[in-house]
Amino acid sequence: MASLTASSPPPMTEIHSWVLDSPGQLRILRASLYEALIGKPFPAEAQLDDVPEKMVLVATELASNALRHGLPPTVVRLCRAGDDFVLDVSDRDPRIIPEFAEARPPGAGGMGLQVARKLALDIGWYVADHTKHVWAKFPAGT
Repeated sequence: MASLTASSPPPMTEIHSWVLDSPGQLRILRASLYEALIGKPFPAEAQLDDVPEKMVLVATELASNALRHGLPPTVVRLCRAGDDFVLDVSDRDPRIIPEFAEARPPGAGGMGLQVARKLALDIGWYVADHTKHVWAKFPAGT
């Protein structure tokens, strides 16, 4: 498996954060993140045509990975970095290096980093204060 490139995100300012302890909280994260981005509740039939929906999907995938493979708590932060948004998802297990799932059959899971790589402008990971962070950058101008 190929590892995600270790790199720090651009300098950023936190807008909002969520602390997750279980997968059941992902639904709340999705709705709250969408509302933080555009000021409206997440639509039931959202399309992936614009940035807020893409960010919600990537946040869900990265948070699911952290909940499944990391140590609690999982923290999802919505940040601003100049003209971009940055999602920063952290957990307390810096020993587990994020890896891309390769050669898995459809429906076998493990595609969160692939989804993030496809939908985000850039992704990476880093360790700070014994905490692993996986981040994804998106344009804020849409």
